[in-house]
Amino acid sequence: MLDQYIVKDGKKMRYGYTTGSCAAAAAKAAAIMALEGQPIKRVQIDTPKGWNLELTIETWEIAEHRALCTIKKDGGDDPDNTHGMLIGASVEITDQPEILLKGGIGVGTVTKPGLQIPPGEPAINPVPRAMIQKEVSSVLPKGKGAVVTIFAPEGEAVAQKTFNPRLGIIGGISILGTTGIVEPMSEEAFKESLAIELKMAVQDGLDQVILVPGNHGRDLAYACYGISKDKVIKTSNFVGFMLEKCVEYGVRKVLMIGHIGKFVKLAAGIFHTHSKVADARIEILAGNLALLGAPQSLITELFDCVTTEAALSLIEDNGYESVYEILCDKAEEKSAQHVYNQLEVGVIMFSMDKRILGVGKKGKKMLEAFKYA
Repeated sequence: MLDQYIVKDGKKMRYGYTTGSCAAAAAKAAAIMALEGQPIKRVQIDTPKGWNLELTIETWEIAEHRALCTIKKDGGDDPDNTHGMLIGASVEITDQPEILLKGGIGVGTVTKPGLQIPPGEPAINPVPRAMIQKEVSSVLPKGKGAVVTIFAPEGEAVAQKTFNPRLGIIGGISILGTTGIVEPMSEEAFKESLAIELKMAVQDGLDQVILVPGNHGRDLAYACYGISKDKVIKTSNFVGFMLEKCVEYGVRKVLMIGHIGKFVKLAAGIFHTHSKVADARIEILAGNLALLGAPQSLITELFDCVTTEAALSLIEDNGYESVYEILCDKAEEKSAQHVYNQLEVGVIMFSMDKRILGVGKKGKKMLEAFKYA
């Protein structure tokens, strides 16, 4: 366990370490045991962040000139799907002064171009590869080399809960990490994974995509419009970031489908939709209802609503459903402005019961094209 902490939002949160650090530590430990013929309990490695790690060996096996061992992944207070799983390495000492890196059971294989690793190679990213090479080299005698096979016994099952299947990485997890350290609640890492999925879709030939905040939008795109799921990319709360990535990757058209509680914010030019960043849902609804001539009594009652869903009931009970398409049109306009009109953007908003509330003017024009593209 890594005894390093950060304070975020007033909470003390513990750092963890990456699958890349685990793989490097397991490889170094296995190399030491293969050379010495004796087990060790702990192993030290450096990380690109500049922190030294001392990690515990969970299991090991030793034979003549070879050994294998495992390290338990610890995500700290930012646990992901790989938290707590075993990452291992098998090392065979050779007389060839080079280190050959392979992927074993539970480590995925890259099958599509566009990632940092070419197709056909094990999904071990460049920084972990360099860490493994460095740590194993540091213990090898002069003139000796090694065949290093990284494995993850639970990797194939865990990979089904990650982006890997959609990225064309089959058979297991990826060995990741750029610093060797997991920062708790790392927003940047999450954004990077979303951008990678978008990039892969574009490399598969798509120049028009569906962006959705989460699973509800994805399911609705398919159920209501028959839109192929391979065109649907998640944004989470990072709508502006993903629109910018669409421009960067050459996408021409974007149709966004989301719950009104998130997308009402787009109508006011708010493109990070997490409530802790900006929660102006009721204010935006109120302003647009006022422009439609809604009475002050309705506006006052609206501010008593604690959820967007409650506001919808109030709006519909008073016959102001036309505000939904107005909000969609404004969200389309603001979204295009956010990327300097380099994208054509359509917007669809729905309620929690997956009822379509409104479709913007551009969204209506784009729907047929997305169905049959």
